[in-house]
Amino acid sequence: MKHSLSDLPTGLVLAISDANAALVTFGVYSLVVLGLAILSHRLLSSRSFLAEYFLGSRSLGVWPFMFTFAATSASAGSFAGFPSLIYAHGWVLALWIAGYMMVPLIGMGLLAKRLNRIARQSGAITLPELMYSRFGHGSVAVVATALIVFLLTFYLVPQFKIASIILQSLMADVPLWHQTAFLLGSVTSTIPYLDQADPGYLLGLLSFSLMVIAYTSLGGFRAVVWTDVLQGIVMFTGVIIMLALVLQQVGGLSKATNALAEMTPPVLCEVEFSRTDKSPAGPIQIPSESWFELDGSPGKRSRLFRINEIARIPEKKNRSQAVKCVEILSPYERNLFQSWKQKKEAVLVPENVGIKLTDEKPYQYGAGKTGVYVSAPGPNFNDVNGFLPIALAISFFMYWAIGGAGQPGSMVRLMAFDSIKTLKRALALLVIYFGVIYISLVLIFCCSRVLIPGLDQTPDRIMPLLSMHLASTAGIPWLGGLLMAAPFAAAMSTVDSFMLMISSSLVRDIYQRGINPHVSEKTVKRLSYFCTVAIGVIVMLAAVNSPKFLQILIVFTGGGLSSAFLIPIFYAMYWPRFNNTAAIASMLAGFFSYLSLYAAGVYIHQAAKPYLLLSQDPFLWGLVVSAAVGYFVCKATPPASLEIQKKFFGRSN
Repeated sequence: MKHSLSDLPTGLVLAISDANAALVTFGVYSLVVLGLAILSHRLLSSRSFLAEYFLGSRSLGVWPFMFTFAATSASAGSFAGFPSLIYAHGWVLALWIAGYMMVPLIGMGLLAKRLNRIARQSGAITLPELMYSRFGHGSVAVVATALIVFLLTFYLVPQFKIASIILQSLMADVPLWHQTAFLLGSVTSTIPYLDQADPGYLLGLLSFSLMVIAYTSLGGFRAVVWTDVLQGIVMFTGVIIMLALVLQQVGGLSKATNALAEMTPPVLCEVEFSRTDKSPAGPIQIPSESWFELDGSPGKRSRLFRINEIARIPEKKNRSQAVKCVEILSPYERNLFQSWKQKKEAVLVPENVGIKLTDEKPYQYGAGKTGVYVSAPGPNFNDVNGFLPIALAISFFMYWAIGGAGQPGSMVRLMAFDSIKTLKRALALLVIYFGVIYISLVLIFCCSRVLIPGLDQTPDRIMPLLSMHLASTAGIPWLGGLLMAAPFAAAMSTVDSFMLMISSSLVRDIYQRGINPHVSEKTVKRLSYFCTVAIGVIVMLAAVNSPKFLQILIVFTGGGLSSAFLIPIFYAMYWPRFNNTAAIASMLAGFFSYLSLYAAGVYIHQAAKPYLLLSQDPFLWGLVVSAAVGYFVCKATPPASLEIQKKFFGRSN
């Protein structure tokens, strides 16, 4: 598809507007992030490159440690994937996320003190290096590195996509952005693999990638921590402001809940638009979120629809591509549309185009029922049992609470704090921080359906759209930039941390330890920069045509990491006898048992969902298998050497 400036909407001019004000706020935030990277880069020259670049010289105090742990844990999934699930399924998501508020207690209480101590004793900078020192064999580090690189690369793809969607939404009404996107589209339309991607999304992806690659490569761990502090503050502030605004605009939580209780799930549809005798010449573009009505059956009211994608009829064609839309069924949502229509606030599909529905599918659970958004198990399009049956809710409580503790990204943070006093104070602050963030998000996005109905085909966009809606309605346009910075910060804080983990694993654990132990610091520095940039470019390209189910991919990779690492690391920290063979067996058994249940689910359901053995998430079975295999293999093989046991435990066992 070719693009040119002539395709731009008529009357689009460069002028100060609400979107421009939000853009200024967001631009200031971005400049501060890059400034922190520059300051961090200067600090690198005065300290040991490896320890500083990958671990911040193990000198994190209370606030930096608290914010970097929180910001790394709260990925873009927390601010885009999770809100989209709340929007789609309602109050039941409070059960889904409840366990995540326990992550600081479980993760820090279970591993922090021992992990930090052993990392200092061994001088380890990365998690695989710590395992190498603890077991005295390079094979365990190689297996750990392979799992980290494989899973974290997958984890980064949805982070890049979500951040790009956020940036694209922020710039939706900025003329310069549209002009640049159309120019980019004229170039990418001739390049295979890029030719089918939306130019606006590509521009968002390119902008985010350049920014996060630049400051992560430039400043290393210190820049990541400093920006995590900034991003943690932005996330917390943004959520609190959003909560206040959304409750004020819906008229209070009680009113919003009553409205939600009256709603029924929509019908998911696809629609094609075509030219008519009254259509204008040239290309026709119908904005996303436009509304249209169709005549109902005799004696019944008209049918109301909202499209969730941009529809385009090219200049030399008579029909658009099929685009996603939803049929609005609830009286509350229909009345809201009529109110917008009377105030001329609703964007309507032009009357001079033809409309043809090509697909209509109701929800399998909740169709035609009221109250499903305010009760368990929540409406579900793909499953007659609902979104979250009680057994699975219990499973997810375990998944987040225990699984969050097993994330390598969190473990690296636990290697970097400076004292036990810091750990205790940060733990108390994190419990408050996580509680406020996630309880607020549930409240905000349960209310979001009341304010912005009809996004069920593209719910990942609810966070940026709600941010701009709240700021515009409140008459504070610049606030939209700050609110949009919150989910953007969540994506950045996760991406920078994980890019650095992959880079450190490749440079430190593969190249320096296994290939060239006598490599100079200058070469290590160059390789570190190169790997960080290369990883960013690879993930950026993968995100061009990324998977549809972002939150499922985030949950899958998070569970895979925990299934592979939590039990071996726990055994390594507290069981002197635990050895190299048992550690490798435990990692691989946990990961492959977890992976096999996902593969079985895809085969059985013909969809991206796991097989729930005894209604429990595969992660729990991964932990059970990892623990059992690690224990029995350890008992069947010689214990760790006496030298290692004395070094890390002061005794033999």
